Amino acid sequence: MSAERSRAIRALKAFGRFWWEFLVGDTPEITVAVMLVVGIVAFCRIVWQLNLLALVALVTLCAVALGVSVHRAQKAAKRGT
Repeated sequence: MSAERSRAIRALKAFGRFWWEFLVGDTPEITVAVMLVVGIVAFCRIVWQLNLLALVALVTLCAVALGVSVHRAQKAAKRGT
């Protein structure tokens, strides 16, 4: 039973590592930004029933997150050269 349990734990750890690497990867700020955008849009839509605000927030926050990510990548590229 111990061998089966250790195999299951290894498989579970490998599964967790895959999803961590897939979702977070090299840029954890993108993962955080996506969670914030989804949370804010859901809050606007569900709690306040403001569909238009949710739509505007979605577009605006995605553009801001993309801009911040590109800016950080450009700064990192300049430091590397």
